[in-house]
Amino acid sequence: MIIAGKLVSSSDGAMIIDRKIISLKECILNVDAMKQPITISLIAPVYRVEKYIGKFADSVFSQSYPHIQFIFVNDGTDDSSMEILNSMIENEYSHLKERVIIVNQPHSGLPVARESGVRYATGDYIWHVDSDDWVEKDAVERIVSKIEETGSDLIYFNFIQEYTDRSKVKRERNYEVNAASAYVRNIFNHKSYACVWNKCVRRSVYDSHKIYYARYSYSEDAYLMTQVVSYSKSIAYLDAELYHYRKDNQSSLSHQKRRIRRLEYSLNFLDLYEKFRYEAPGDNPVSLIADMIMLRSGWHSMVYNLGLFARVPYLAEMITDAELSLDAKTGIIPQIVTKAYSCCRCMMDKIVKR
Repeated sequence: MIIAGKLVSSSDGAMIIDRKIISLKECILNVDAMKQPITISLIAPVYRVEKYIGKFADSVFSQSYPHIQFIFVNDGTDDSSMEILNSMIENEYSHLKERVIIVNQPHSGLPVARESGVRYATGDYIWHVDSDDWVEKDAVERIVSKIEETGSDLIYFNFIQEYTDRSKVKRERNYEVNAASAYVRNIFNHKSYACVWNKCVRRSVYDSHKIYYARYSYSEDAYLMTQVVSYSKSIAYLDAELYHYRKDNQSSLSHQKRRIRRLEYSLNFLDLYEKFRYEAPGDNPVSLIADMIMLRSGWHSMVYNLGLFARVPYLAEMITDAELSLDAKTGIIPQIVTKAYSCCRCMMDKIVKR
């Protein structure tokens, strides 16, 4: 019973709890109740995905976590993708309509579509996804739980590669919370994943830096994540498979398509190098991987006859000056360094002899 503002228990005497303690607890409860929930902006480009958009939309609209902004960027698709999506929004998911933004633009490619989506994002965190994939229905809830636990700028997690005849789990490494630079280095060492869709990033990372987007679609995710991961003050690993990625059968790619991909990869990263070429190391997300960019671009140019030595005058010089001792200083142990370095030196020698 309550007597004069005090709670009295008569189990074996009187246990009195002062009104001030009760008031303090009430204040704590009120503060907790006033906390704003973490919001997530989910950004999905849409282009020629009519076969897959239904499954994707079901997976994101059925999330167990309620505080999500859905941004779909119609990248000038010429199939029925948007009709399918709009029908789902108007019918079975009409209760989410106010949280959906649709951005329409001429076909411009993935990099531009992602950039367009970021402009409309209002959530605390941004999650880039692709509309021909799908996500686990508790994915956002588990991501937010990890954010609340760690307060990190970036949460990264495992994913599942989905082939037509099988599935394969791809697991990330567990880095220290302040090891963003190690993650970036390992993207180029094939020990971390460059994909955008297994990372959820604090929106202020995008807002407080000049973020560049790739000119070409192939490797656009590595181009973007090199910057975003570098700018993240802390990262946290969520050991869970939350994303399902539809994977092409690489063995079926023609030599010509492989050549185009390697050209786009090299041109993207040579472009990124140019953008930060004269920036101080502390403000330069490519400072630790510049040698890798040069070596890999030179290697691709030779194997696929890309002509990059003629297009990029300083490429041969940069390869000549590349210090393999960088491995010891940065922890980079690139799989291709020895082969690429020796081959590129041979190419450089031939150029000099001419």
